[in-house]
Amino acid sequence: MVVQQYRDGGGARAVRALAAAGVIAVTAGCFGGDGGGGAGDGSGQRAVAADRPLDLLGQAADVLVEAGGAETRTSMETAAGGTRVTIRGQGAYDFRKQMGRLRVVLPKDAAGKDAAGAGGHRPITELLAPGALYMKYRGAGVPDDKWVRIDTTGLKDGNLVTGGATDPMAAAELLRGAADVTYAGKTELAGVTVHHYRGVADLGRAARAASPQSRGALSAAAKGFSKDAVPFDAYLDEDGRLRKVRHRFTFSSDARGPEVSVVSTLLLYGFGLPVRVTLPDEDAIYTGEIRQG
Repeated sequence: MVVQQYRDGGGARAVRALAAAGVIAVTAGCFGGDGGGGAGDGSGQRAVAADRPLDLLGQAADVLVEAGGAETRTSMETAAGGTRVTIRGQGAYDFRKQMGRLRVVLPKDAAGKDAAGAGGHRPITELLAPGALYMKYRGAGVPDDKWVRIDTTGLKDGNLVTGGATDPMAAAELLRGAADVTYAGKTELAGVTVHHYRGVADLGRAARAASPQSRGALSAAAKGFSKDAVPFDAYLDEDGRLRKVRHRFTFSSDARGPEVSVVSTLLLYGFGLPVRVTLPDEDAIYTGEIRQG
């Protein structure tokens, strides 16, 4: 294994529904997780080198924009009071338009019931767009033919964890704030050679360097999280494309509660995939009260 260090200055609620916003909120524990991946087309035009990781990580979002669309899998996992639960998602994302579609599956609680008290969860459809999150089959009183729309720039975490999956573009943009990066060498991910980097991203710095579409949400997260430092593991292929990234977020669930550590994992594969996302019309947006589960 090659290890090189680079610096750039400068109990036990597990998962509940946040009824006021109609979104998923993690309220205790420590998240982590993996997902599957697959090989994509490689142009071979951008060589990944161990001697300039800060540049490579800072350009990761731009490289994904060049790649266009990709399939994605997401995972969030929490461990609290001896209980471990996981939120998983799968879908596709268009990095040029910064829009995507995910099918998110919620975990059962310790009693084997979902937030509404039923024996299992109906998967939630999420549409991701700059500054907005749309959710269908949210439950808790929302009609099946209606969507819940959330302004992500108004969320304390900028939707880095609230929706149960980190927006893929935001996950890549966070790497613009990378510092204290360690190159951990080559490995394989789903048959693809990748370069593994460990480091810490600064939320405020990432927000300032982010694209205009991502800046609002990341700026909200920089103000809302109890810690600006976000440790990460990032895996880039030979063309500099981000294949996998794991972020460890820290925030306070409430004024008196303990700090919450959340690990969000994103995997990307099938690059070049055409991705079509149609946002719902205004008359399809639910404006009524969302009941507490």
